[in-house]
Amino acid sequence: MRTQIIASAFALASTTASAQDLAGTLPATADTVAPALAAYSTEDLFGSVWTDEALSMRDRALVTFAALVTRHETDALGHHTGLALDAGVTPAELSETITHLAFYTGWGNATAAAGAMAPVYDARGVTAEDLPALNPDLLPLDEEAEAAREETVQSNFANVSPGVVDTTRELLFNDLWLRPDLAPRDRSMVTVAALIAAGQPEQMTFHLNRAMDNGLTQEEAGAMLSHLAFYAGWPRVFSALPVARQVFESRAN
Repeated sequence: MRTQIIASAFALASTTASAQDLAGTLPATADTVAPALAAYSTEDLFGSVWTDEALSMRDRALVTFAALVTRHETDALGHHTGLALDAGVTPAELSETITHLAFYTGWGNATAAAGAMAPVYDARGVTAEDLPALNPDLLPLDEEAEAAREETVQSNFANVSPGVVDTTRELLFNDLWLRPDLAPRDRSMVTVAALIAAGQPEQMTFHLNRAMDNGLTQEEAGAMLSHLAFYAGWPRVFSALPVARQVFESRAN
């Protein structure tokens, strides 16, 4: 079966992204050091998972990018930055993704990602005009939803860390989440991907519900979990599955 890896996987991959794009994310050393790893990568991950239409190639590239940023896998980010751009993610969207993930995965992960992305942007001629404005016109605030979120956080944590409560309101939900260069659906999607990749399923309920409110379908969310099993590992995805099931069931009632 796996003797036909390259032909079968790349024939499938060529329908949505070039075989070269996907193959470029696998170091050449993988085949010489771990042939079975290379086989699973080219036949199953590239040839089956990436081509599953339950989640678009563009979304898969963005979700993978978010997982790699979260996991500080900077060696892989250059190839995956190029792959995401080829799949239709814009330079502004990737820039906005690492800005967003600084708040959700830590500043060091985001700044390291910027360093890995810079040569790709330079090689492709990305300029400041292609990147998000520092102070754009923000999207409208859902005042009812924000009031409910603020009330919950205030009641639980105002006496623990007023600073966290205040910056969560002012920087995250009244500013970051309203920046227009990453659509609300995509911003929610990369947040959920980051939580899964970081092994923080306890934070998923709010953000997966928010993602689905913003347009992510249940089928897409399920496909994202399946995709992330390869990039974050099965244990982290299995820790996230009960939370996803609870969210899906609650929304069906």
